[in-house]
Amino acid sequence: MNTGSDTTLSFEFFPPNTPEGMVKLRDVRARLAAFAPEFFSVTYGAGGVTRDKTLATVLEIAAEGRPVAPHLSCVGATRDSVRELLAQYRSHGIRRLVALRGDLPSGMRAAGDFRYASDLVAFVRAESGDWFHIEVAAYPETHPQARSPGDDLEAFASKVRAGADSAITQYFFNADAYLRFRDDVHRLGIDLPIVPGIMPIGNFAQLARFSDACGAEIPRWIRLKLAGFGDDVEAIRSFGVEVVSSMCRRLLAEGAPGLHFYTLNQSAISGRILESIGFPHG
Repeated sequence: MNTGSDTTLSFEFFPPNTPEGMVKLRDVRARLAAFAPEFFSVTYGAGGVTRDKTLATVLEIAAEGRPVAPHLSCVGATRDSVRELLAQYRSHGIRRLVALRGDLPSGMRAAGDFRYASDLVAFVRAESGDWFHIEVAAYPETHPQARSPGDDLEAFASKVRAGADSAITQYFFNADAYLRFRDDVHRLGIDLPIVPGIMPIGNFAQLARFSDACGAEIPRWIRLKLAGFGDDVEAIRSFGVEVVSSMCRRLLAEGAPGLHFYTLNQSAISGRILESIGFPHG
């Protein structure tokens, strides 16, 4: 297993809705910064509803001197609005973006100027050249709206051809799904880092809700174990740390280039996983 200097580490946050949330997030990222991540990323709400909060969070992280990667979403975005954001990010020295199609919010009909993430990637490249390192999404268990795994793989390839530099996967709990997807991508002649997305397990009901919505499979044996713990939060978290740590060790042993944690603005469980698999921290 490789947890050396060539193994990347990153953490995802969502923009807080309250001043108290911002204070808490400062503490969370200070704790996670001890693991020397390559970057923090900040999500962009459905239809751009958190645009201002995302921008504020991104600029605060950048002002602290920490590398940060804002999410950009196609949904509801215009060429002018994206051009404006790119200029702002560039003026603050931000060099990495996560370009996504995004989800259309309920009741919203207009998708914006960009239909697919590949369109957004191509636009960023045309506007900014090589200034930004562009991350895109990958779906080892197939995007829930894809017609077939083959179509989903082609959609991923189109993002790479448009100019993506690397990819972060949707979270999963089956390492074989990631390894098969990576190998399928390589068979297409595509060679770029595909970083596994890791979801710490802290709340079973919340995890089940997220997973049902995004198409991430929770293996039956894990569901049954988690359900059996009932309201025992510490038992759920300890089991989750054990299961996710084991998967992370295998992924790194099989050559995954790094790990990207969906933190849900929490630091404790991600930290326990990283300590369990031997990531050094200050």
